Amino acid sequence: MTPRIPHFLGTVLALVLSAAVRAETVQVAVAANFTEPMKVIAADFEKDTGHTAQLSFGSTGKFYSQIKNGAPFDVFLSADEATPARLEKEGDAVSGSRFTYATGKLVLWSAKAGVVDAQGDVLKKNDFKNIAIASPKLAPYGAAAVQTLTQLGLLAGLQPKFVTGESIGQTFSFVSTGNAELGFIALSQVFENGKIKSGSGWIVPENLHAPLRQDAVQLNRAKDNQAATALLTYLKGDKARAVILSYGYGI
Repeated sequence: MTPRIPHFLGTVLALVLSAAVRAETVQVAVAANFTEPMKVIAADFEKDTGHTAQLSFGSTGKFYSQIKNGAPFDVFLSADEATPARLEKEGDAVSGSRFTYATGKLVLWSAKAGVVDAQGDVLKKNDFKNIAIASPKLAPYGAAAVQTLTQLGLLAGLQPKFVTGESIGQTFSFVSTGNAELGFIALSQVFENGKIKSGSGWIVPENLHAPLRQDAVQLNRAKDNQAATALLTYLKGDKARAVILSYGYGI
């Protein structure tokens, strides 16, 4: 005789199996500056929804090229607003899905204490060997760094000292390992508990560069992917926003 499952347990089992069937995976292209907060958000997202977010990190410019060449991404978290808007205009993204998930901040940072002063005057002194920036053609934070130096009238004098990373992640690596004495990176890469957690830094005033509004968008291949839709909704929620704020972003 087949053992009978109590009605209550049977209902619970049915709900669990149903949720497992509905759970999906979303492939997410994430701008390198948003690496650490997105790892936290993805873990919370899986715990809270059952969906899984598979994350890839890199430069916004490279992701654009990969998406145009058919890379299997479902959601794109860009480091700017222009690239997702372009994808939407070109028919590669779901119309109306785009929104700003974070506003970034640029910081001039050194892994060593005392190198970068709180006003950024180290740039005018120009007594360092090299300075790292992300490629301005590929990374919006690199473009913001060039805009900043242009506004300060320092670009021509410092350009010969540039060490250029393909992404803000590689640029951070140059500075954190000491291969560059200082560099322009995303504040989120060195921000913790309301302050710069190590080394020395100058948070660049936002009037020195274009706003670093970072947009998310759902890509066409995922228009019917429940996990993709759920992730974009989750990014707008209080729990994700708290994580974003904790890494020094505006929302």
